[in-house]
Formats: sequence, C-alpha cells, structure tokens
Amino acid sequence: MKLTVLGSTAGAPSRTNPASGYLIEHGKTSIWLDAGTGTFMELAQRIDPGTLDAVVISHVHVDHCADLYGLYGYLAFGPSGDVPVKVFVPPGAAAHLASFARATEEHVFNVVLDIEEVAPGSEVSVDDVTIRFGDAIHPVSALVTRIDAGGASLVYSGDTGPGGDLLAIAAGADVLLCEASIIGVRDERTYEYHLTAIEAGETAAEAGVGRLILTHIGALMNPQDSVDEASEVFSGQIAYAAHEAVFEIEGRE
Repeated sequence: MKLTVLGSTAGAPSRTNPASGYLIEHGKTSIWLDAGTGTFMELAQRIDPGTLDAVVISHVHVDHCADLYGLYGYLAFGPSGDVPVKVFVPPGAAAHLASFARATEEHVFNVVLDIEEVAPGSEVSVDDVTIRFGDAIHPVSALVTRIDAGGASLVYSGDTGPGGDLLAIAAGADVLLCEASIIGVRDERTYEYHLTAIEAGETAAEAGVGRLILTHIGALMNPQDSVDEASEVFSGQIAYAAHEAVFEIEGRE
C-alpha cells in the first residue's frame, strides 16, 4: 500500500502546502482520503481523477472536504470516468455536501458522486481494500479511518481531540497518520478538539503502531518541533507528512 501526501496544512493551505488530503493506492485501487483545499490539483497530477475507486471524507470542515467540488466538476463536465464515484462521509454530512451543488446542477452532483454516510463501527470494502470507521472527537460529526490491504494497515485520525475510537482502531496498525495540531503540554487553555504532538506520540505508543506520521500542522509551526515532542513518548519511527511525501506501507512480521 502506498500513501502520497497531497497536502497536510491545518486550517487552510499555506503558500507551499495544501490542506489535508492523501492518495492511497493498493494495486489498481486508488482512494482519496480527505479532499482539503488545494488537493484536487495535486491528485490530478498523479492519477486521472475519473479512475478513483472511492473518496473518504473525515468531516465537513472546508480544509478536509472543499476540493470534493473539484472532483464533481471534473466528473460532470470533463472527461468521462467511472461514475458515480463512491464517497464515504460521516453521519449527517451528505446533506451538507449536496447543498453546495444547488447553485449549479444538484441532479448532476448526485449522478457523478454516490455519497454514503457511514457510522462509527461500520466497515466497507473497495475492491480488496477494507475500510473501517470510528468516532472522532470534533465539533462536527467526524470519523477515524482504518484502511487494511494486502496485509498492511493505515489508520488516519482525521481531526480529533483526546478520546473517541482512535486508540482502539489504531491498535497494532503498521502506520498511524495522526494529527498534531498543538505544540506543548495540554492545559485548561488547550483546544479540546485537536491533539498535541505529545498526545499523538502517546497514542502511537499505547496502540503499538509500527510508524507514526504527523500531519495537520499549521503553516506557522515548525514540524520538527512536533516530531521532537512526539519522540519523547514514542520510540518508533516518526515522520512528518510533508507535501508530496510518499510512504510505502508494508505489514509487519
């Protein structure tokens, strides 16, 4: 399984790095994991978007879903592809996403994108890839996602605060792609709906993952600071989800 970072900046794109979005490839199967601002162009530089097998949207904040409308436009008015493309979203997200299409052709939106709400605890299959979903702690309905294929496993935190299903769903995973929006130790002033880099490291350690990849780091932050803090509590390999980085994910013996 291969993970390509299309973008990883928290909140909004920076001048050099789009918002959150990742391309997951296994054999001939391709999955777009979050569609944050700026990531559709990155996706289109790597594959024909019309050949996507599925899209997973962790939640409907714009830095994770805005470029879904780029895919909609491409499929509706560009070269024909394998439509409709399945889009998995959290409970309650379908109506929100479809509302953006009402200014154009809502019926076309529903033709080219097959949006399916998935509840925490559910599991779906895309070709020979298995995707499981858990509950994330965020102000809107949000998902933690686990992808298993060919004996390898990737868990994506999406945006989440401490708690929820992240620890359970990450247990034994080969790679944890985890948000680390906050630097320093949590106190009463710390935003409750995101993780610190230390908490990301603690989660990786407790879950027994093979490798930790930190993401959702703000444009004004130094990613190395986040890596350094996570390394205080996790002894395994740690990397930053840099723009255009490619990670090969293999199952552990």
